[in-house]
Amino acid sequence: MTNSSRNGLGLIRQFEGCRLSAYLCPAYVPTIGWGFTTWNGKKVQLGQKITQAEADAALLNDYDGYEGQVRELVKVPVTANQLGALVSFAFNVGIGSLRSSTLLKMLNSGNYAGAAGQFARWNKAGGKVLKGLVTRRAAEASLFVKP
Repeated sequence: MTNSSRNGLGLIRQFEGCRLSAYLCPAYVPTIGWGFTTWNGKKVQLGQKITQAEADAALLNDYDGYEGQVRELVKVPVTANQLGALVSFAFNVGIGSLRSSTLLKMLNSGNYAGAAGQFARWNKAGGKVLKGLVTRRAAEASLFVKP
């Protein structure tokens, strides 16, 4: 497996955005910073506030944590771009969803093209297709296939 280059970090920043006051995400979950639903081990509460420095430090820490978990799940060689796309995906949907996904099963069987095609299936929140998720999954798939 490749060394980390944090290639998925730009996707997370682009699609999560950073808000320093808690808000309800499209799935109606209280969220803060770069898409965090928990802060210091507790669920985010509406009205909660953080600083930009706190948000940025937490993002780097979480990214590295997700990357470590993704590395444990992936059993085939991947490029830095493939790893980055998978980390962005897992950051958004959760590591458990990646673990049980057809995307991961295809990837681990060596079907890289099939795995790339699976990103698009993850375009819903609250049972509804969201344009932002369609766009994000397309960007993740594009990074995944980029040499």
